[in-house]
Amino acid sequence: MGGFFGIASNKDCMMDVFFGTDYHSHLGTYCGGLAAYDSEIGLQRQIHKIGNSPFRTKFEKIFDEMKGTSAIGCISDTYPQPMLIRSNLGTYAISMVGIINNADELIDKYLSNVGMHFDAMTGGHVNSTELFAALINQKNDFKDGIRFAQESIEGTASILILTERGSIIAARDLVGRLPVIIGKNDNGFAVSFESFAYQKLGYEDYKELGPGEIVEFDCKEIKQLMPPEKKMKICSFLWSYYGYPTSTYEGVNVEVMRYRNGRILAQLDEKNHPDFKIDSVGGVPDSGTAHAIGYSNESSLPFARAFIKYTPTWSRSFMPTNQSDRNKVAKMKQVPVFDLIKGKNLLFVDDSIVRGTQLRETVEFLYENGASSVHMRSACPPIMYGCKFLNFSRSTSEMELLARRVILEYEGEEGFNHLAEYSDSSTERGKMLRKIICEKLNFASLEFQSLEGIIEAIGIDREKLCTYCWDGKE
Repeated sequence: MGGFFGIASNKDCMMDVFFGTDYHSHLGTYCGGLAAYDSEIGLQRQIHKIGNSPFRTKFEKIFDEMKGTSAIGCISDTYPQPMLIRSNLGTYAISMVGIINNADELIDKYLSNVGMHFDAMTGGHVNSTELFAALINQKNDFKDGIRFAQESIEGTASILILTERGSIIAARDLVGRLPVIIGKNDNGFAVSFESFAYQKLGYEDYKELGPGEIVEFDCKEIKQLMPPEKKMKICSFLWSYYGYPTSTYEGVNVEVMRYRNGRILAQLDEKNHPDFKIDSVGGVPDSGTAHAIGYSNESSLPFARAFIKYTPTWSRSFMPTNQSDRNKVAKMKQVPVFDLIKGKNLLFVDDSIVRGTQLRETVEFLYENGASSVHMRSACPPIMYGCKFLNFSRSTSEMELLARRVILEYEGEEGFNHLAEYSDSSTERGKMLRKIICEKLNFASLEFQSLEGIIEAIGIDREKLCTYCWDGKE
């Protein structure tokens, strides 16, 4: 995924941008970067890999190396950024959150005939941020360039640009799949993916950009360069998984949504499984925890943390590129509380079930430590489609998705014509999907949140939500 943060101030802002960027570390594990503007030095930039150590440890000396009254920072899960670009629009730093799926086509169509070249990444891939900048540079100003680039790509792109004058340009993607939020204090303005990042630094909410909206600001004022579009399709996974609990998008807090989501799951179980015996409810940490609290509050079943995730030294479990390594790291992070596991019937709520590999390891770990039974609940519907708008997972094929694999094994490709039935727990196909997954992953029972349930928990008009990964609707 990735996230970004920026400030335009009337005083040096490097410390605030350092902390604001660090508050986005839950969104990516590949690299972090900072770019700053100082009236005497001009534009500066630093980029470091953060795969094996936190952002703050890589940039702890940044205050001796950079200074500026305007700065932007990013956490990236894909390519190094911010990029420092020199072009017909001047010199500027740019950071992008999103994905470009038609990079080769764009290079052939717009850039190959002008002799332009790019710094190739491993495997010959091009840095998406650099490509987006090249598209911007096809026009005579940033406003037209950003809109041209956004309309040319297949995918999603929210943008921060730090100009050579020290102003910051912020652009939300065309249908608002990702948030871009502005804060204000007496010294200037801040822009952020996560709202709490600037709130902790003393900024108050000022403006949430609409879909496709573009603004430019310095420490004194903010100007709208492009008004918002009417259509919105914000990513539903922001609330169920990606978002930090203290963040709010479109007026809906992440933690509050997860409590509501858990309550709705419990109501579904009360209807469909009124007689099953559970000793305690827990969340698969970390993002499953709040859903589980909501479930516990609604069901009156006690909440308990049967195992704790040890995070002081272990990196995030999806960071290694090798699946077996990811599984090993995930298992090593799980430390059991034996008294809460042995002989107990446990129910866990996870934020989602994507491949199911790490969840199988978790269930085996619980049984190895004496659990009598392990019931699983997913806070999301079955994932049927690989996301083509964001870097949701490292899946390279829809057949890596657990639900898809089970359907293919059970019914063959004909089953793909009945995905809505498989998602619905009341249908025969839906019951079979859950039964087979239980057998594969050793669950005593399994249920998914319904599409209607998660939409109710978010509380936003369904037409404004992207639910593509569950129902395939764009």
